[in-house]
Amino acid sequence: MSEEVAHLLGRAQCGDPAAVERLVRLHLGAAYAVALAVTGDPTEAEDVVQDAMVAALARLGDVRRPEGFAPWLMQIVRNRSKNVLRSRTVRAALPLEAAAASPDGSSPARDAERADLRDRLREGLATLTETQREVVLMHDMEGWKHREIGAALGLPEGTVRHHLFNARRSLRAFLGALFREDG
Repeated sequence: MSEEVAHLLGRAQCGDPAAVERLVRLHLGAAYAVALAVTGDPTEAEDVVQDAMVAALARLGDVRRPEGFAPWLMQIVRNRSKNVLRSRTVRAALPLEAAAASPDGSSPARDAERADLRDRLREGLATLTETQREVVLMHDMEGWKHREIGAALGLPEGTVRHHLFNARRSLRAFLGALFREDG
């Protein structure tokens, strides 16, 4: 991916909109995973990523080394996410119409079960360190390789593997304990 990023970055810095779009698409999932790891809220994470991408694209000329692009971008996302946490005062509630709607035709019981599982997973993710959340979300949700995650987060590949192993072990223990409580 790094050769492609280097090529795209050069073209994007020269104003090529197709290169900018491709560069954003390549890093969007990882940026979302980092934002979600920090904020813990999917909606806020989407907003943070959009804001961070706009800020990063406005400062694209600041990137001197192509291999530094992903870590630079992830740091912008991380900083914007932390700003959101600091300024968070009131949690947004889901409008009643949105909560009552079932776009895929599933039953209310199935929707409640999915919401419960999603909440449990969020609770489990909240027990992890920020780095563990970033690694597990980038790897398991976005499909990034250990080497790519390491480059993006500024960590050695072995450290990424260690964080992923510990994050998965912690999640299994947390979720297993919750399911045993219900059983």
